[in-house]
Amino acid sequence: MSAEIEEQKQYALNVDRDQDDKATEIKLCSFARPHMRAFHFAWWGFFIAFFIWFAIAPLLPLIKEDLGLSAQDIWTTNICAVAFDICMRFVFGAVCDKYGARVPMGCVLMLASIPTACIGLVNSLTGLICIRLFIGLAGSTFVMCQCWATRMFTKEIVGMVNGLVGGWGNVGGGATQLVMGTLLFPLFKVITDGDVSKAWRTVTLVPAAVAFTTGICVICFSEDCPKGYYKDLKKSGEMPEVSAAASFRGGAVDINTWMLFIQYACCFGVELTVNNAAVSYFVKRFELTIESASAIASIFGFMNIFARGLGGWASDKANGKLRMRGRILVQAALLILEGCCIFIFAEMGNLAASVVMLTVFSIFVQGAEGSTYGIVPYVNRVSPGAVAGIVGAGGPTGAVSFGLIFRQLPEDPEMAFRVMAGVVLASGVMCLFINIKGHRGLLFGSDEDLSNLSKIQLPVADVDANEDVDVEAKA
Repeated sequence: MSAEIEEQKQYALNVDRDQDDKATEIKLCSFARPHMRAFHFAWWGFFIAFFIWFAIAPLLPLIKEDLGLSAQDIWTTNICAVAFDICMRFVFGAVCDKYGARVPMGCVLMLASIPTACIGLVNSLTGLICIRLFIGLAGSTFVMCQCWATRMFTKEIVGMVNGLVGGWGNVGGGATQLVMGTLLFPLFKVITDGDVSKAWRTVTLVPAAVAFTTGICVICFSEDCPKGYYKDLKKSGEMPEVSAAASFRGGAVDINTWMLFIQYACCFGVELTVNNAAVSYFVKRFELTIESASAIASIFGFMNIFARGLGGWASDKANGKLRMRGRILVQAALLILEGCCIFIFAEMGNLAASVVMLTVFSIFVQGAEGSTYGIVPYVNRVSPGAVAGIVGAGGPTGAVSFGLIFRQLPEDPEMAFRVMAGVVLASGVMCLFINIKGHRGLLFGSDEDLSNLSKIQLPVADVDANEDVDVEAKA
């Protein structure tokens, strides 16, 4: 083996050579390539994607008045904002298995920045629907975020790592409420001499520019996996060619994938719904200003700084004691507590109490997101990206479903919250039926020798996805 290759195998973090040089530790203050550089680009890329995805949310009460829209019209645009994301998450899971996460993430950020910059051109409901539909592409970066982290860190810490990159990225939902509604919008009102219409039409140019720049940086200054770039590894023969179609098929035929899809709809779907509804809800129910309501709504997103990572960490710890049963128990507990908290939040008639409950139930929402992706890497070792993509699509699917409920109850959001809480509770009970091959569930299955699970197998073209392909991944 050449000295050059030997040198490439020296890393700033401790790695497990049996798990394709994945890191066994995480150093948050390090930006060393490839592991920590990918970690920070993963969460920052998703953060910016989330920021532009919901940059318009705190401005919706103003847009509603300016364009003469109804409450149902606004909910229609909210639904469209996440609808396109559903389709693209299904697609990008298999794409990441084939091409890696780096290039797709960078390209999506640059593409989604274009409709974000064009928000100011909207003059009708149809225009607003189209713009929000295409901005929804940004949400699919979540799949790249999770796949990238899974490729860089070992299965022993992947729950925590996925929780951190996903959670810190989700903070963009809180940051956009605060930055757009409380900081940038008032600033642009001053710049436009108090012209509210001109202010909301120009303020989104800022996040659009940041997103485009971030996309370029992600592509140019990071790697696909610990050993470098997928294209180079394939040229050298160290990594076999992957079939995206076989990858997707392998993830889609596993029933556990779809149960986690539903459960993710009941945590991340809830978060997306609250991001869309929170400002309007507090403005209407407690008669607050846009600035005040935006500041309160941002609390929900900012809990992601620790809550999602905490859910992943709890899942990892429970796995150390009870193996997969521990991960499933954590998942069930978080979803059931989330549902109970939403019920209580819907009954709060006092502003202070409502803010407290918003904070508490956001912790369980985001904790459940983290615990979900503590389970995902174990579902199908042949098609990890496809499973991540399908489960990830559950989030926007849940947001569309819950959005339709809120749309039908524009004058009674409290009832919409109660219905949402009931669905979340039912999803928690569903944990009883999760049964992953080789792992003992709560009711079924048994633990088997899992020593080979650290070797990720790849789906190869023209091979049935249900057969284990005896090819060890080189990335």
